Amino acid sequence: MFYYFISFESLSFAGKRIKKNNFKKMKNILNLIIAMTLLSACSGPSSKKIEYPESKKTDVKDNYFGTEVPDPYRWMEDDRSEETAAWVTEQNKVTFSYLASIPYREEIKKRLEKIWNYEKYSAPFRKGDYTYFSKNDGLQNQFVVYRQKDDGEPEVFLDPNKISADGTTSLDILEFSEDGSKASYSVSEGGSDWRKVIVIDTKTMQVIGDTLKDVKFSGLSWQGNDGFYYSSYDKPEGSQLTAKTDHHKLYYHKLGTQQSEDKVVFGADIKRRYVDGTVSEDGRYLVVTAAVSTTGNELYIKDLSKKDSKFITIAGNFDNDHAVIDNEGTKLYIKTNLNAPNTKVITVDASSPGVENWKDLIPETENVLTPSTGSGYIFAKYMVDAISKVYQYDMNGKLIREITLPGAGTASGFGSRRKDREVYFSFTNYIIPSTIYKLDPETGNAGVYKKPAVQFNSDDYESVQVFYNSINDGTKIPMIISYRKGTAPDGKNPTILYGYGGFNISQTPAFSPANALWMEMGGVYAVPNIRGGGEYGEKWHLAGTKLNKQNVFDDFYSAAKWLISEKYTSPDHLALRGGSNGGLLVGAVMTQHPEICRVALPAVGVMDMLRYHKFTAGAGWAYDYGTSEDSKEMFEYIYKYSPVHNVKAGTEYPATLVTTGDHDDRVVPAHSFKFAANLQEKHKGNNPVLIRIETKAGHGAGTPVSKTIEQYADIFGFTLWNMGIRELK
Repeated sequence: MFYYFISFESLSFAGKRIKKNNFKKMKNILNLIIAMTLLSACSGPSSKKIEYPESKKTDVKDNYFGTEVPDPYRWMEDDRSEETAAWVTEQNKVTFSYLASIPYREEIKKRLEKIWNYEKYSAPFRKGDYTYFSKNDGLQNQFVVYRQKDDGEPEVFLDPNKISADGTTSLDILEFSEDGSKASYSVSEGGSDWRKVIVIDTKTMQVIGDTLKDVKFSGLSWQGNDGFYYSSYDKPEGSQLTAKTDHHKLYYHKLGTQQSEDKVVFGADIKRRYVDGTVSEDGRYLVVTAAVSTTGNELYIKDLSKKDSKFITIAGNFDNDHAVIDNEGTKLYIKTNLNAPNTKVITVDASSPGVENWKDLIPETENVLTPSTGSGYIFAKYMVDAISKVYQYDMNGKLIREITLPGAGTASGFGSRRKDREVYFSFTNYIIPSTIYKLDPETGNAGVYKKPAVQFNSDDYESVQVFYNSINDGTKIPMIISYRKGTAPDGKNPTILYGYGGFNISQTPAFSPANALWMEMGGVYAVPNIRGGGEYGEKWHLAGTKLNKQNVFDDFYSAAKWLISEKYTSPDHLALRGGSNGGLLVGAVMTQHPEICRVALPAVGVMDMLRYHKFTAGAGWAYDYGTSEDSKEMFEYIYKYSPVHNVKAGTEYPATLVTTGDHDDRVVPAHSFKFAANLQEKHKGNNPVLIRIETKAGHGAGTPVSKTIEQYADIFGFTLWNMGIRELK
């Protein structure tokens, strides 16, 4: 709070000079009045300790290899109970009351709406007589799919904003039949991973046949014009939000039949957690990937041109990742990290596709490869310290050229059908909004196709890449730091340190309107490429899994220490942020090092590491985490960092805003509920510990723009207020 003092030496009251003997008394009184007036004018959340809703504790305990572990908030796992619902309601009352009292919260929201309000496009693609693309006018809750003929004006094809009034129904996947006359699309309601699939005639826009229900973790891939493949689990008993789902199957839906008649194509007799089926572009092959975890998959192929053909095994174990990226007749092009942790492309004949017959086409390099095909070429996208470089090859593996990119950042796309004469790609980084380019693959020339008109001047900002050493073992870690040019290294800059560190997922530079506003308000945004991700291939990933998971937390903590030592920020001006596995990251680091930051922002986090595998598809994460049931050693290792189990009584934790969604059926909200209840019970001091539970929202995908803006206004307001910042820049 800022206080202002008046010079009383010349103060007069009612036109008369104040007598000297009353001066000191009057000065104190008026100072108090002024301070109280300013306190009212600049009112915000009280600095007094918050009265949190009661979180009932029960005597529930589990025994792990002789160690008894209490779980007093086990009842919160029942998402259908009235008791859990009442707890959610009371927590939200306290949280939203606090957030609403932040004086500049509405100003942040208005600024966000302004910077978010620009047209956003997807790359176009051709199907049948139309070219299709997606567009958001600016503040529409969901993207709208348009189509146009060569000489016509764009027309709306699908508008998910009209499905639900509040924008909480989102379009997930849209796929067309071979001739484009029919389309199937899936929708998510309230952010759930469970989908509905609808089939329409693209000429009449009429719904065809049965609407498929209870479809989860599925692609949609047409075989000709008569039907398509999709994947799902048997509908679980009990709550669809929390019930375990671990037997995934591939189905074929024939148009004109009921879903109950759909045949299981793969997975009826074997148990796999994740199964996907894709028909090759030429329609000849059905390619199936099957996995029991998020890393490593089997690979099978079936020749659809031969009646009653059987699946042939290409790779029959879960030791590595493989995918068919294209074919020329019987010649298959496969990306794999078998004996190539950074990935390579091989070829093999479909008649004898075993590993022993594989031939390297694009060998492994020191940089991680993500290949795609378009217009009869292979585009090899490499990560060099998380920055994109792209090379074009012909289908025989001959290097054609390096694709010139607009700068240092992330290039994505480069996928199209073989007969297409152009290839589209997008380019972005933390300060440059995503721009779509059209590439002529014959000449290598690329030009801007769609450039967004964002009210953000990229020239006023900069991103720098630095390298620091992890405190654990000295491993060199890259980090990109973005901020307004001229930002002084005085240790006082409000800074968000964002991290993930898991599941072989890479954190590459990408523009966000929310992060742009953070920098516009004087903030620093830093993203380290910590272990557990995929920035340096499978070795980097494995260095942050199971009994190496502490490396991830140490890398993130070391990034915070580096930012502080280099005076980008200080503990009083630092916020830790991450979602999902990144929520676990924040939860672990803030409980291990509560002094390192002022604010902690764990979102939809995996917080109860002893029980995560008992809900929905959580058991599939065991490749990264291990489970508490694996062994005594694994239990003890997980127990030592599990956020729910490492909140210590009498510790002053950072101001914490836990966020989750009541429909999150991937990382169930009980994780966040338990963590928040533990913090509220045990932490000391007056730092607020709140949980914001979004209704009709899931793990994040498909969240309406209006809800997203509200969430960021709350997150930024909470962060800045608790850093002691009372006025916005």
